[in-house]
Amino acid sequence: MIIQKKTIQKLRELINEETEYRSGPQLVDFFNDLGFNDVYGQGFPSRWLYTENNLVKINGTPELDKCLRSVFSPLNFIGRFNELDSHIAIFNEYLSFDNWIVIRNGKEITFQKIDDAYFNKNSSHEVHDKEIKEDQFLNRVFSEVDLDKLELEYSITEILKLRIEEIENCLASNSPLSVIFLCGSTLEGILLGVATKFPKEFNTANSTPKNDEGKPRQFQEWNLNSFINVAYENNILREDVKKFSHTLRDFRNYIHPYQQLYSGFNPDIHTARISLQVLRAAINQIMNYKK
Repeated sequence: MIIQKKTIQKLRELINEETEYRSGPQLVDFFNDLGFNDVYGQGFPSRWLYTENNLVKINGTPELDKCLRSVFSPLNFIGRFNELDSHIAIFNEYLSFDNWIVIRNGKEITFQKIDDAYFNKNSSHEVHDKEIKEDQFLNRVFSEVDLDKLELEYSITEILKLRIEEIENCLASNSPLSVIFLCGSTLEGILLGVATKFPKEFNTANSTPKNDEGKPRQFQEWNLNSFINVAYENNILREDVKKFSHTLRDFRNYIHPYQQLYSGFNPDIHTARISLQVLRAAINQIMNYKK
């Protein structure tokens, strides 16, 4: 199986962040299981560069198939098969352009070769359905955002209020990239505050990120993707926020111009509106959870 650059980049995100957070040493272990002989140490490249370079090396080899089976192994998603199927469905949107799809049959992961007829039959419906759902999500109206009801520390609440004001100003001035940065960092700050109030729930979830010793990472070491997954698992956030949060999860990466160039990420005002709606929906759902 040979996959193109966009598919490789999506697979990199699945390995590094989305299926689980993998640290540098964990990424080395992951690829060493695929036949590499790497050592983690001083001078180790960035996690995304290391993963992507290694995926390029195994592209078109049997190790790529083994890699996909490892990433989507049902054994790693016990009690979370719906999440696994969601990851597979999204990845297949990319992989279908390479004329392949991933299929889960119970506990087995297999691959199916497809042709253009299969792609044309399924892609138009999926895109139309996605547009309808996005439109429904954007048209939802939430009660006025009241950060005081989150009952976080007074000082952080005041900072978050200023950020909300700035987000709305950036949206009005057609500055989508700024909206995404601010929405992502604001949501991460809110979820960090919620995690501090509910440490047991956040430290004992199946999707809680672990350190090399298998213990929960300190909350300050979590990324936004981890906060969202754990909050979703604890029913603090619902499926709509989890689904549409993809534009926010990697917001830190896009602060670096070269990473934005490399990924081809060019947000528009529609993307910014979704980001703000994700933030509003999340605040609303957290308030309802605390009630």
